[in-house]
Amino acid sequence: MIASDLLIESFFACIGQEFASLPHLCSSLAKGKAHLKHALASRVEIDAMTLPYQDAVLDLIDQARAQGRPIFLATASNERYARAVTQHLGGFDGIFASDTHNNLSGANKARVLVEAFGEKGFDYVGNHRDDLEIWRHARRCHAIGLDGGSRRKLHASGPDRVEILDKPPQSLKTWARALRVHQYAKNVLVFLPALAAHAFSLTVLLQSCAAFLAFCASASAIYLVNDLVDLRDDRSHPTKKRRPLASGRVSIHAALAAIPILGLCAIALCLFLPLIFSVTLFGYVVLTTGYSFWLKRKKLGDVVGLALLYTARLVGGAAATGIVLSEWILAFSLFVFTSLALIKRYTELLTRLDANLPDSSSRDYKKDDLVVLASLAAASGTNAVTVFSLYIASDSVKATYRHPDMLWLLSPILLFLLGRVLIVAHRRHMHDDPVIWALRDRTSCVAVACSIMIFLAAS
Repeated sequence: MIASDLLIESFFACIGQEFASLPHLCSSLAKGKAHLKHALASRVEIDAMTLPYQDAVLDLIDQARAQGRPIFLATASNERYARAVTQHLGGFDGIFASDTHNNLSGANKARVLVEAFGEKGFDYVGNHRDDLEIWRHARRCHAIGLDGGSRRKLHASGPDRVEILDKPPQSLKTWARALRVHQYAKNVLVFLPALAAHAFSLTVLLQSCAAFLAFCASASAIYLVNDLVDLRDDRSHPTKKRRPLASGRVSIHAALAAIPILGLCAIALCLFLPLIFSVTLFGYVVLTTGYSFWLKRKKLGDVVGLALLYTARLVGGAAATGIVLSEWILAFSLFVFTSLALIKRYTELLTRLDANLPDSSSRDYKKDDLVVLASLAAASGTNAVTVFSLYIASDSVKATYRHPDMLWLLSPILLFLLGRVLIVAHRRHMHDDPVIWALRDRTSCVAVACSIMIFLAAS
């Protein structure tokens, strides 16, 4: 009935709220799956109103109800979650659900339903291969989202009593949104060390491309993990509720399968690069994972964490090509990305303020913090321009560029860009991510193009 899995969903929500609960959950699992579900249900609340319900199943329920037939919810989820769903939807005549000792799935559910309604005395709607045992005893079999092998087995039991319900397909466009392909633009930062060092050989280009792809694969895997942790909070957000996992357009099981595949792709790419790059990428993954499960719930700690993740891309590009980064670039990137991270949080708080939403459960900020975040964003942006100006005046620039004085034209452009981002965010015209907004904003693109021409002219 829902395009999700409450067991997996509640597990990630639990360890996302309190990672220290993981040992307790493991000990509960050792006692059986029913104990684990009970432990999760006692720790994690679900908002039945925001769950992604399957329209086809709800329509089938409405049809049966119009015929005067009794409707029961038979679920392997914990009874606490089952009651929340039935109370929200209404119209159910009863529930069958897992409790502290009994996991109501497969043969267990089939036995309970046959005892209650008799052999072939009920119609059953399911979506998993475990439901094949239940369909054997059902009068009519309704399936949604069933894998190909299980669907063939179900049809073999009697196609005249089987109905396959329509479910929206998981398109490439939907998967691209789930993997945050549009965020890959951030990984272009791995090319910056080669650009700053004027290293334009084919070898350096190939190494930078491999590093770019490795960061893309790793980032997509972490984005999926992050979305699993944030499902509950995303569904109550006016725009994030449309994310593929939150809306149910990409299944949780498919996302869990994609995470290790993406990780293996990143590892394969690392084999073609120096060992120091693998160490850098591993540090990036550790920091990103720590951000997902802990750091993003710490005020300002999350902002510094985001800035370090951006800077890690620069370090990764240098590690892949053997180029030594200057302290100037590292300092500049830390300040500019801290400013952008602060604007990102500022935008999120403005969205909650305008929509009259409560303070986020996954962020340690209050709506009253808006003024402070804006001030810190402006200060960090100004410091970034100051560091860049000092870099232009350094001896290393004079030795690297033929016309270093032309680089001074970049400072006012930087001031304009960073100030424009903050003003646009204040006027509620900002995308959830300032970097993505800048890539789509015509004025910003023109300013970046001018900056590139100035850089080339100075080289």
